[in-house]
Amino acid sequence: MDKAAIDRTFTPAARAALDSFPVDVGDLTPVSMTENVTFKVTDRHDGSAYVLRLHRPGYHTLAELDSEHAWIRALDDAGVEVPKPVAARDGRNYVPVTIAATGEQRFAGMARWTEGRLLSDVLAETSDHRVVENYFAQLGAITASMHNQASAWQPPPPFRRHALDNDGLMGDTPHWGPFWEHGSLSVAERGLLLDTRGRMHERLTRLRRDPSGYSLIHADMHPGNILVEGDRLTVIDFDDAGFGWHQYDIAVVLTYWQSKPNATEIERAFLGGYCAARQVSDEALASIPMFRLIRGMATIGWFHQRPELTPPAVFEERKAWVLEQCAALRHDKP
Repeated sequence: MDKAAIDRTFTPAARAALDSFPVDVGDLTPVSMTENVTFKVTDRHDGSAYVLRLHRPGYHTLAELDSEHAWIRALDDAGVEVPKPVAARDGRNYVPVTIAATGEQRFAGMARWTEGRLLSDVLAETSDHRVVENYFAQLGAITASMHNQASAWQPPPPFRRHALDNDGLMGDTPHWGPFWEHGSLSVAERGLLLDTRGRMHERLTRLRRDPSGYSLIHADMHPGNILVEGDRLTVIDFDDAGFGWHQYDIAVVLTYWQSKPNATEIERAFLGGYCAARQVSDEALASIPMFRLIRGMATIGWFHQRPELTPPAVFEERKAWVLEQCAALRHDKP
């Protein structure tokens, strides 16, 4: 859907939602429609900028969205750069709206606008490996800071977010969809993925879940969810945040860059930044390859649930890597 279609379909609901927030609406501009529909809002009174998000229906309950806001506010209090949530005039975090053109119900939430460019775009424009490694070292430090906060934080009741545990990642109905049913897979490939799913589920079942290694995680900390403005890196898009192992957050970043020629240096830089800010056991580090494979399988499931989207060119390469890793596991002991 192009911006003109987004404007026609969703702008009326966005304007209706803004009546509930403390902003004197000037400009209202569609920004994107991915998982959610996002607008940039400018206050005509003082020029302040905000982001208004119409959350996709059926993914999170209101309680889960309120919990997302609670964690973002706590991260902000801890000094992590995140978009600062803005409450409605009556104190609510989200207000319900109806999309007249489709009849669907959505929740609208608002935050302060964060200036900057996506780190993924910045990285794509440089061939200087030192610059790239420096960004990943910073990203490692930020990830560690978030894990430090989450491990020590007691979420306020009632707090509701999904669990990316053994069932949430590798169960019969994983959070990001049944990856073994992707339409591009052969019968043999599906069997291979199902076999690996069972192995991964068993291994995850044996992992500890104490707060030192299992807590709230962002769960999608790739460079496409990081904004760069000068020396500041801001973490955005907490849509997938839930309870899970810290190694999954690490694996998301490393999987993103694993096909690059300097992947080894990137991993060293990221883990160097992470370990400088947070202690991590050798046992946890040793499990990161498993979580990289799990992330790859989850990505296949994500695209299976969205057949209307055209996967990026790198998808086939990553799928082939996943299947190669799964095949190698068959030669290992269960």
